Amino acid sequence: MKEKVLIALGGNALLQAGEKGTAEDQLKHVSKTAKHFLGIIKEGYLISVTHGNGPQVGAILLQNEQSKKTIPAMPLDICGAQTQGFIGYMIQRLTFNEITKQSDDIKVATVLTQVLVDSDDIAFNNPSKPVGPYYTKEEAENFKAEKKWIMIEQIGKGYRRCVPSPEPKEIIEAFSIQTLFDKKVIVISCGGGGIPVIKNSDGSLTGVEAVIDKDKTAALLAKTIKADVLMILTDVEKAYINFHQENQKALDNIKVSEARKYLEEGQFGKGSMGPKIEAACRFVEMGGKKSIITSLEKALLALNGKSGTIITK
Repeated sequence: MKEKVLIALGGNALLQAGEKGTAEDQLKHVSKTAKHFLGIIKEGYLISVTHGNGPQVGAILLQNEQSKKTIPAMPLDICGAQTQGFIGYMIQRLTFNEITKQSDDIKVATVLTQVLVDSDDIAFNNPSKPVGPYYTKEEAENFKAEKKWIMIEQIGKGYRRCVPSPEPKEIIEAFSIQTLFDKKVIVISCGGGGIPVIKNSDGSLTGVEAVIDKDKTAALLAKTIKADVLMILTDVEKAYINFHQENQKALDNIKVSEARKYLEEGQFGKGSMGPKIEAACRFVEMGGKKSIITSLEKALLALNGKSGTIITK
């Protein structure tokens, strides 16, 4: 075995812009992803997987809204759990199908994962993560009055609900995930950043209406399972500075201090590459061997040092 790798899948691994999000659409992309997993495994890497859920949880929230008069709407933590289940199932089944063409020794499992957040996190006082469908101004005002939702306007599109995005502190199912990973099971966990929960004074857990940044959770998960490499897959081969400018430059092998400098300069978009670079830096700073940011198509090349943005200490 070469290295232990946590693969953090971007949204394009499941759904492309402009698609309706049918099961057929998503299964088509997951099938392609699973084939790349097989190539990585055949090279001797042991992998674990986490994934995003933005479009999928948005669709569930829209379904809740449209059917609320006949079917009770579910809170955000339960919607997140739903997406972990069906996305995990898709990745699990199609990865299993690919792997069994080569070997019966490797197993795949999905773990429904809760992630602990601090009830005193400042994010709860400043909801900043847009979720769900767009609403009219009138609808937004009604939600603010009836449900005390924080609504923000996105120019030209309408109004969306904003929820807190607290820091991930601990993965509740860490022991189960680690035990399976040590047995060379491909574990799919922490989907969508994990189901956010807080711990009560008696030690019990309560789900909260929040969304945890999936890349931050990926860094924590990689550390927790003692992965050597955190590989964040997105829709570009490498990260860039001066992106879309005449002097844009692809980043190849860089030190974490250099990546931090570029973050402070504002070189990376807050809603796109920024969180990925932040997570990549965190993992290396927590003792990880290296972080890689690249595309699905270049994943194996990047693991072998021939593509991607590679961040080391």
